[in-house]
Amino acid sequence: MATGAAWLVLFKLTERSIGFVSTLILARLLVPDDFGLVAMATSILAALDLLGAFSFDLALIQNQNAARYHYDTAWTFAVLFGILKAAVLCTLAMPAASFFGEARLPPLIFALAVYTFLEGFDNVGTVAFQKDLELHKEFRFGLLKKLVGFVVTISVAFWLRSYWALIAGILSTRLASLVLSYVLHPFRPKFSLAGAGDLFGFSKWLLLNNLLIFVNNRGTDFVIGKLAGARALGLYSVSYEIANLPTTELVWPISRAVFPGYARMANDPPRLREAFLQVIGLVAIFTVPAGAIIAIAAEPIVQVLLGSKWSDAVPLIQVLAVFGIIRSLHGPTGSIYLALGKPRFVAGFQCVQLTVAIGLMFVLLPAYGTVGAAYALLAGASAAMVSNYVFAMRELKLSMSELTRALWRPIASAAAMIGVVLAVGPLWAGDNAPATNVLRLSVLLATAALVYVVVVVLCWCVARRPEGPESQIVRLGASRLGLRTGT
Repeated sequence: MATGAAWLVLFKLTERSIGFVSTLILARLLVPDDFGLVAMATSILAALDLLGAFSFDLALIQNQNAARYHYDTAWTFAVLFGILKAAVLCTLAMPAASFFGEARLPPLIFALAVYTFLEGFDNVGTVAFQKDLELHKEFRFGLLKKLVGFVVTISVAFWLRSYWALIAGILSTRLASLVLSYVLHPFRPKFSLAGAGDLFGFSKWLLLNNLLIFVNNRGTDFVIGKLAGARALGLYSVSYEIANLPTTELVWPISRAVFPGYARMANDPPRLREAFLQVIGLVAIFTVPAGAIIAIAAEPIVQVLLGSKWSDAVPLIQVLAVFGIIRSLHGPTGSIYLALGKPRFVAGFQCVQLTVAIGLMFVLLPAYGTVGAAYALLAGASAAMVSNYVFAMRELKLSMSELTRALWRPIASAAAMIGVVLAVGPLWAGDNAPATNVLRLSVLLATAALVYVVVVVLCWCVARRPEGPESQIVRLGASRLGLRTGT
């Protein structure tokens, strides 16, 4: 599990680093309106993805006795859903343009129909990379297709200076995924529906969960795009990507990597509980400070990385960074519920988040604009986290003291870091020169990292060096240096 998590985290960090560099380059070549227009088109695609959002890959991983016909059935449904989604997407092109008031949308949606058609034919055999914990292969697969998309996107952006660069990148990544899935894995799927009953028995709850995830994550795109236009949606989309870069993006690979291991521990509650505490502690030690520093350094981050034309993104990034921290602290519980064969719990907590977020959005969006929408998401995630931990503690027979011991050190250290950074920040008040912003951001990041590491180590020593992420990191570092450690 640890090795698999390391590979997937490495992939996700590499992937997001490539995506981040791509965003920075594109932010200089394109304008917010371009990003907003593509976000409108992809929001339609994301809605249609719900037609086939059964997550059969998770069902194949959870079922330790999955046979070939289960894999063939999953691939057959993927092909059928891909064809259906492509047809529906083409049908919705003109109505979508009318809904958003954007005559430029139909060609983009037609291009995305090609994307979803190709998606269904990906080789389902690559699921074995995760199920068998051979995640170095998953790393290679994901990295190669990401690099193809990056090169195409940037090349077309320099050539056209148009939103078509984003579409070209999406299509090239999909084509690369299709080709590589057959090159890197020998499995050759064939049409079959023999395993439909087994797959749907587990995945019906995942469909509901994916529906709720979509409404939570992309429903805001429809509201902002409809009421505020492409520029506001572009600001929100880029802000969301930057704010969540080191938080929720880190949780996904860890959760996916540990899920197969959790599934094998499902009948051993003490072992499963201990594994969960190690994972949540590891997640917190990285995501809590990362989200905190993005929130408090949002202004120089925007000025240095995006430029002054993106200054309206600062308050959005601040709120969405806190939202990312909250999501990261309760996101890993989803793998526990799936491993225990209780995907309905995941759907239930998504429903809690959706109810709170949508209810508040009707109040906050008219009053505060896109920042109000971000606050609504934050409130929904907070409510979901509280209810989530109540159930997780019951299922794992986990005490509050055990959970506190796993989380208090990164939270306390991040609080100390915030205090020091806020004290250093005003030194540059009133000076917004480019060179000053670069210096300010560099000093803030260096100060934050130093303070956080020092305080975490002190807290760990005060707690008498318990087993946890700190000891794991010390052992890893010592092994790389050829040293012995008593932790």
